[in-house]
Amino acid sequence: MQSATEDSGLRIFSTCPMSSAVDGRQYLDRVADVARWSEDTGCTGILVYTDNSVADPWLVAQAILQSTTTLCPLVAVQPVYMHPYAVAKMVSTLGYMYGRRVYLNMVAGGFKNDLNALNDPTPHNRRYDRLVEYTNLIKLLLEAERPVSVKGEFYQVERLKVMPPLPKELFPGLTVSGSSDAGLAAARAIGATAIKYPKPARDYENEPVDPGLAHGVRVGIVARASGEEAWAVARERFSEDRKGQIARALATKVSDSTWHRQLSEMSESTVGDSPYWLLPFENYKTNCPYLVGSYDVVAKEVGRYLSTGHKTFILDIPPTRDELQHVGVVFKQAAMLAARRPTAT
Repeated sequence: MQSATEDSGLRIFSTCPMSSAVDGRQYLDRVADVARWSEDTGCTGILVYTDNSVADPWLVAQAILQSTTTLCPLVAVQPVYMHPYAVAKMVSTLGYMYGRRVYLNMVAGGFKNDLNALNDPTPHNRRYDRLVEYTNLIKLLLEAERPVSVKGEFYQVERLKVMPPLPKELFPGLTVSGSSDAGLAAARAIGATAIKYPKPARDYENEPVDPGLAHGVRVGIVARASGEEAWAVARERFSEDRKGQIARALATKVSDSTWHRQLSEMSESTVGDSPYWLLPFENYKTNCPYLVGSYDVVAKEVGRYLSTGHKTFILDIPPTRDELQHVGVVFKQAAMLAARRPTAT
């Protein structure tokens, strides 16, 4: 997959299993397996979640680095959990030990109950203000050759220096949610890729993205040689679940996430003849839309995202190595299709 997508500027990340879904005695092996599948399929990296219910993402990231040779962890970072110096120190130390780049997925909020438990009542847009200052301090600490002194609104440091120093070629890539105006403004301010939980690709063809900002999407994919086979696999994996629907409704009620509200307001599980499918989201099986269909159909949809400026894809947690290989076929075809089409500006 990597060789077929490098020229298109496409970056693909898989997602690490959550510890809350795997027995502790088996979790380390599961992380290593998914990381190796992702590397073998040509992914740039792998997203590692963070919230109050899962294992520490930095320890999981180290397990990923130990299990692979090129795959880069995309570690979710929430300001409430760690001081920016601690993040910079983690990045520099992992770079020093493994000679590998670490990507950072900057998270402004989280589940409301998690934030309440941590006594963080900060309003939605103010969380993005904090995130910008937080991220820029991390960047400054990693870039600076001399001790750093900063007196910001949220963070203050005096003659602080990160050791060991991080080589410039290992400077972390950044992603942040780009579904809200506050998220997009934060992406511009910190130089991050703005990630959407997207609408169908056709909806962006008349809404060109900001060419001065990198864009990406978070989606799951089920694809096979025929559409019938793909939909059979998808419906077997994600069935209707009344308890899940109730849980989704409750999550929507307590969430202030823009992306969560946007997806919840899309009432149809499938949109016309599009491969876009929301049933897994509606039944609380996952938090992103899915694209389902034949290789050709899904590749055309992915190609439309690419041609509208969305160059980074963060996939759902892969259930098997074979499933990632099917996804690889889609991206090879999509990259070739996108190369023939003009990019929206």
